[in-house]
Amino acid sequence: MTYTPRDYSRLLGMDGLSETLLKNHFTLYQGYVNNSNKLLESLEHLHREGKTGTPEYAELKRRLGFEFNGMRVHEFYFENLGGDGKIDRSGKLAGKLAKDFGSYENWESDFKATGMIRGVGWAALYYDPVGDRLVNAWINEHQVNHFAGCVPILIMDIWEHAFMLDYQLKRADYIEAFFRNINWSAAEARMAKTAGASA
Repeated sequence: MTYTPRDYSRLLGMDGLSETLLKNHFTLYQGYVNNSNKLLESLEHLHREGKTGTPEYAELKRRLGFEFNGMRVHEFYFENLGGDGKIDRSGKLAGKLAKDFGSYENWESDFKATGMIRGVGWAALYYDPVGDRLVNAWINEHQVNHFAGCVPILIMDIWEHAFMLDYQLKRADYIEAFFRNINWSAAEARMAKTAGASA
């Protein structure tokens, strides 16, 4: 089985994210998909040949986490864009955000602060099914800092390619544009899929 890049051209024309930036971003995402497929094929070949104890096999296994997560978090990111940025304040997710953070505004402030952390990575809203709570997290380089067992609910790309072309060093302006384009129904749907999620 090979992975196929998903078509996110519906996002073209969003407020605050240029067509050039988005098309470049889509190309980068397609590279993660292609590299994931190549690595999986190479690993399968090495396994069939009994070369699992080789440095090459070990290095490809390590690299797979970067490429695969690069593919997957980009899919989460693109899929939670394209909306009007308005959360349904009477919905379950808004209620859970208010419960776990004290208010929606407290959550938003913390999420934006997470996105302003120095460095490249991702801001993520996770649902922890064990603790039955939402938590904001920083993901570093795709494969580092994921919260084990937690479900990504909302993902914001903070790598330079997500904003530098349009905003240069004005990351806060990009974050505001991201918030204007959140597709909260996608985040609501992810939350609804979590087993035992409560409002």
